[in-house]
Amino acid sequence: MAGRRLNKLTALQVRNAKTAGYFSDGGGLYLRVSEAGSRSWVFIYTRGGRRREMGLGPFPDTTLEEARTLALEQRKTLLAGDDPIDRRQNVMAEKKAARAKVVTFREAAEEFIEAQRSGWKNAKHAAQWESTLATYAFPVFGDIGVADIDTGLIMKVIGPIWPKKTETASRVRGRIESILEWAKTREHRTGDNPARWHGHLETLLPKRNDVARIKHQPALPFEQMGEFMTELRKAEGIAARALEFTILTASRSGEVRLAAWSEFDLEGRIWIVPAERMKARKEHRVPLTDPALDLLRSMPRLDDSLFVFPGGKRGAPLSDMSLSSVIRRMNEGGGSSKWVDRSGRQVVPHGFRSSFRDWTSERTSFTREVAEQALAHTIPSAVEASYRRGDLFEKRRKLMAQWASYCLSPGAGKVGRVVPIESAKAA
Repeated sequence: MAGRRLNKLTALQVRNAKTAGYFSDGGGLYLRVSEAGSRSWVFIYTRGGRRREMGLGPFPDTTLEEARTLALEQRKTLLAGDDPIDRRQNVMAEKKAARAKVVTFREAAEEFIEAQRSGWKNAKHAAQWESTLATYAFPVFGDIGVADIDTGLIMKVIGPIWPKKTETASRVRGRIESILEWAKTREHRTGDNPARWHGHLETLLPKRNDVARIKHQPALPFEQMGEFMTELRKAEGIAARALEFTILTASRSGEVRLAAWSEFDLEGRIWIVPAERMKARKEHRVPLTDPALDLLRSMPRLDDSLFVFPGGKRGAPLSDMSLSSVIRRMNEGGGSSKWVDRSGRQVVPHGFRSSFRDWTSERTSFTREVAEQALAHTIPSAVEASYRRGDLFEKRRKLMAQWASYCLSPGAGKVGRVVPIESAKAA
C-alpha cells in the first residue's frame, strides 16, 4: 500500500485540483482527476500480487472526510484477510438475491387466493376477492413488498371508502388482514397485522354502525303471508313454484334453485341439502310438510334435467333472478296488492326467511334454537356448538308444519295492510 502517512490532502487542494492524475491522501486513498476535469475517490491496494482499484464515490458528492472514512473501512477489511472489492461484490449479490426474494402484496394475494380457491363454494367468491383487491388495494400497495405493508398504507386504502362504502371497506380490510396473516405464516413478514380491527384500526376509524346503517333484506310482514301465498299460488310457472317451496321450507333461494331430485326422500319426508350448497358448509336436513310434498309431487320430472326446478335452458337450473321476477310481476299485475316491506321496498325471496323468523318469535312458543336451526344458521358460540350435536329435527318438523299451515290460511294474522306513506298521500 503506497505511503503510510495519512491525510496528506487539504479540502482546498481537493476543491482546486484540475490537473489529470492521481493525488494521494495516504493509506491507499487517492483523488483521481480525469482528463475532462471530473474528480472521484479511489482506494488502491495490492492483493495476491495484483494491483486493484476500488471506487469510493465522486467528489463533491463524497467529501474528503467521507472518503477517508471509507478508505479506513477498506484497510480494516484487508487486515481481516478479505479483499475489499470481492467483499463489496458479495454484499451486492446478497442484496440482489434478497430483493429477488421479496414477495409483493399482489403476489401474496394471488398465492393466497389460489390456496383457498378449492375451499370456497364457487368461482364467484374468488372473483369477488380478486375484483375488490384489484380495485382498492393493488393501486396503493400491490407492488410493495408484503413485509413493508404498514398501518399508513392500510389507511390509504380503507380510510377514503370507509364513510361511503362501509360494507365494501370492511370486506377489503378483512381480506387484506387474511392475506397478511398468510404471509406471516409463510415467513414473508413479521410483526403485528396492520389490517387487524380489534385494538388497532377500530381506534382510527368510526364504528360501522356510526357511518352506515345495515340495510336488511326487504321482508314481507308475516301478517300478510296468507294473502301473499294465495296470490302466489295463482301465478303460473316453475319459478313461482320454486318461490312457494322456498317460503314453505324457509330456505335460501340458491338452495332451492339448485335442488336435485336425488336429494329428496319423499317417503321419509325429508330433503337433505349437501354441504357444498350450504352457507355454513354443513349438510342440512329439511323436514317436508304436506304442502311441500304436494308441490314436489306436482313437479314434472324431465329426462334431461336433474333439477326439481329446471330453468329455461336445457339441463340448467333457474337463474338467480327468476324468483325475484315472480314478485316483480305480482306487483306489476295491476291488482291492489303491493308486496312490500314496512318501509315500502319491494320484498325479495331472501326476506321471507326474516318473515318466518319474526313469526316464530311472535306467534309460537318454539325456542330460539329451533328457529335458528330451521334457518341453518351457525351457532355463534364455539363452546355451545361443541356440546350441541343434534339438529332438533323432530321439533323442526312440528315448527315447519305450523308455518305451512299459517302461510296457507288466507286470513291468518290479518291486521290490516301496511301502506307506504307515499302511497297513502297519493290516495
